[in-house]
Amino acid sequence: MRTTVRGGSLAALLALVAVSGCRAQVVDAHGTPTPARTTAGSTRAPDDAKEGTGSPAPGSASPEPEPDPAVSTTPPPRVLWSRGDRGRDVREIQARLRQAAWLFEGPTGTYDIATAAAVRGFQGKRGLARTGEVDAVTWRRLLSMTREPTRWELYAFGGQPATRPDPRCMTGRVMCVSKTSRTLRWMVDGRTVSVMEVRFGSQYTPTREGVFSVAFKSRHHVSTIYHTSMPYAMFFSGGQAVHYSADFAARGYAGASHGCVNVRDEAKVAALFAQVRTGDKVVVSW
Repeated sequence: MRTTVRGGSLAALLALVAVSGCRAQVVDAHGTPTPARTTAGSTRAPDDAKEGTGSPAPGSASPEPEPDPAVSTTPPPRVLWSRGDRGRDVREIQARLRQAAWLFEGPTGTYDIATAAAVRGFQGKRGLARTGEVDAVTWRRLLSMTREPTRWELYAFGGQPATRPDPRCMTGRVMCVSKTSRTLRWMVDGRTVSVMEVRFGSQYTPTREGVFSVAFKSRHHVSTIYHTSMPYAMFFSGGQAVHYSADFAARGYAGASHGCVNVRDEAKVAALFAQVRTGDKVVVSW
């Protein structure tokens, strides 16, 4: 029921509302209704303007969307080395991976399939992204777990650069052997024809140093003392010879000879054997 009061007193109106329990609509002397007021005297807000409903007030800023915690905004670490890279730095990576027992080949100085697989294994074990690439985070972790490789760890399977030839190698036909760089240069009149990696005897069976000459050659020689094969043997000091070693080819510098100069590359020593003559000079030096 709607009750309309015209010209009555406010007290009469309030009394009427209290009795009837109905919503009162007040009209002025001209019959125009005026909004009902709350007990605090303010105009009651329409239902759709209550908090949490309706549109924001004009000119107010829209709330910023909450970030998705599943989406990372951190950029990936910078890649330092990856497949196809070559050089001394790659040798160090490979040597350190060998120290950590993740790589059993090389070092070769070439970032190949085996190196990438070793890096992935190393990364996965430590909760890093398994990219197979050495990024800044992977490199720091590898450094913290390993030590600086020695020169011969870097060249455990050869590839080391040859040192300058001994002055005694600069004339004639010479097999110029350097213990410092573990290389053999085949030189003719001061010109280097070929270079190959070699290894020597242990401290108990050392390779003798000095100037010698080739006494004789034996293509399919077998040691009468150790009963081991010595292909392409070129003897220069008693039972010591330059020859191919299958053990050197398989194990690298993990082993040693019984005093001979072992060559690991069979094709190179075969070519050398074909060129060297009896009487050619042999220089073994540090």
